[in-house]
Amino acid sequence: MLKTKIISSLEKVFSDQRIEDFDRLSYISALKGELIRMQLLVAYENKYDEPKRRRLTPKISGTLSEYVTLYKVSDIPVSYPAEKFFHDEQYLRTTPGLYPDLLEPLRYGGKIVIGNPATENVPTSVWLEISVPADAKCGTNSLDITLYEEESGKALASDSVNIEVIDASLPEQRLIFTQWLYCDCLAEYYNVPVWSDRHWEIIENFARTAKKTGINMLLTPVFTPPLDTKIGGERLTTQLVGVKKTGRRYTFDYKLLDRWIAMCDRVGIKYFEISHFFTQWGATHAPKIMATVDGEYKRIFGWDTDAHGEEYKKFLHSFIKSFLNYMKKRGDDHRCYFHVSDEPSKEQLEDYKRSKKIVEGLLKNYVIMDALSSYEFYKKGVVKTPIPASDHIQSFIDGGVKGLWAYYCGGQRVKVSNRFIAMPSWRNRSIGMQMYKYDIVGFLHWGFNFYKNEHSVDCINPYVEQGGDAWVSAGDAFSVYPARDGSALESLRTMVFHDAIEDISAMRLCESLYSKEEVVAAIEEELGCELTFDRCAHSADEMLRVRERINSMIKARI
Repeated sequence: MLKTKIISSLEKVFSDQRIEDFDRLSYISALKGELIRMQLLVAYENKYDEPKRRRLTPKISGTLSEYVTLYKVSDIPVSYPAEKFFHDEQYLRTTPGLYPDLLEPLRYGGKIVIGNPATENVPTSVWLEISVPADAKCGTNSLDITLYEEESGKALASDSVNIEVIDASLPEQRLIFTQWLYCDCLAEYYNVPVWSDRHWEIIENFARTAKKTGINMLLTPVFTPPLDTKIGGERLTTQLVGVKKTGRRYTFDYKLLDRWIAMCDRVGIKYFEISHFFTQWGATHAPKIMATVDGEYKRIFGWDTDAHGEEYKKFLHSFIKSFLNYMKKRGDDHRCYFHVSDEPSKEQLEDYKRSKKIVEGLLKNYVIMDALSSYEFYKKGVVKTPIPASDHIQSFIDGGVKGLWAYYCGGQRVKVSNRFIAMPSWRNRSIGMQMYKYDIVGFLHWGFNFYKNEHSVDCINPYVEQGGDAWVSAGDAFSVYPARDGSALESLRTMVFHDAIEDISAMRLCESLYSKEEVVAAIEEELGCELTFDRCAHSADEMLRVRERINSMIKARI
């Protein structure tokens, strides 16, 4: 006997749970042009004389049926779900095991496979993504799903959900969102030469998926990014700008950069995040930079280069002037955002300040931003566009920082939102309402496809080790999985975070019909307390109520 239930996309279904453990989703509203998600649970209660396994053909009907994409929610082995002494009671689990995360195409040409004898009564989760068209008919309609037996064609089960399309369009995303795409990881995983045609195809596949998840700024490796690299070690060279040194003169070639920009334009990327000019955690050395010198291609700067030495200063002045002139001619210079060094600490303020001084005069009319959590950098005027971690952001908010960004990584484990696999999805999605309330301009996360361990010493298998050899909590280092064909497979976490971005757009639409104060008051009424960066939703129902409240307010004024 088949049992089915449509549930929220904010639930994670483990193999030791049952359909009865989850609340049914019977209604959801959406704006025109929005992506909405939910899950269909299917479980098989076997009888002695019935087949042990079944392949089911799903048929979907209703006014939105042609806009539905189905995925299988697959479990991933997680050995390092959480830091032992640095988590809170709201994690779903903290022990190693199988965790739902990967979204894969349905097998057997679009079939749902159920009924393995070892998993009798264990729900199979099918993920539904519905792309509500911009010209969708308004009103409430039923989306019906019927499951047919492959052999006989007999209908075995059906389920439905009511979807109300509100007569208002979701505004265009204003949040700038960057999640670092590592070109070297793709070359190494797929064993293809850097900047070969196949490498470019794979990069574009991943960039296209990045855009779908809400990423509109791409880390652009003008030089090999000096990120998460062992001191004295090197990442595989992924340098877009060609450098030639003749005597004491530097010249630059931008053919690969042109190809990068053309790719970004094709997939819809708006902004270029220029790779950091100095090494991570202190800005004391130069990134790895390759050049042709007297006919020999070799490294000319790296860990052995004093960041403040005269030769590197000269190089940066030559490069930045050349780069800006080139981008101005293209009309793309103000699509560029710049970095000095990633995550400098308070103790490294003076080194950071010295490094920034080298480049800031050349970048007066451009944004220089960096991930850092010490308010001293802003208070002393060293950084005008800080990107504080979500658990250190309150001092920046209290200080009235304009144009504030936010980020999180492996260190943001307690109370605040994050996308760790062991965290509930409603906590992941909470970042949207938080960023809306505090007028966050941009969001940064370091791991879109970081398939390496700590300091990039070794490559890892992302289907087996999400924590980089027990380095970070599973889910921090990457959000997409590399498919066999060179495309990127999404996770629950990418889609739920995209829901958070859409929440921001809906809240901004609501604000245009009411006021900022009224929208925030409505959110906090549903939460029952003040919304802060360390107050996330406590359940799927609570997060859904917040969004439904926003939609109902919009509906009342249109």
